[in-house]
Amino acid sequence: MSLHLITLFTAHPAKLINLLALFLAFPGSWLLHATRQREQRALASLQAQRQSRPSEEPALDWATLRMNRFFYRFGFACLGVALLVSWISTRV
Repeated sequence: MSLHLITLFTAHPAKLINLLALFLAFPGSWLLHATRQREQRALASLQAQRQSRPSEEPALDWATLRMNRFFYRFGFACLGVALLVSWISTRV
């Protein structure tokens, strides 16, 4: 089995490197999508709270904002690394 993988890598190195880029891009894009949906749900919840209690001004807490910012950075970093790996596969 391992000999087959080595033969596959030597025969088509660009395809396998591009597959690695795909494996990096998928989690990054999913993370960006999930973070955006979570952010939209939180903002919709805040809007509903504002309508039910107009005297108070609810806002997202600092921990949620930091978590969303981290997930955005990590997702974009995954996509950036995937783009770099894909670009490298065109040079092989």
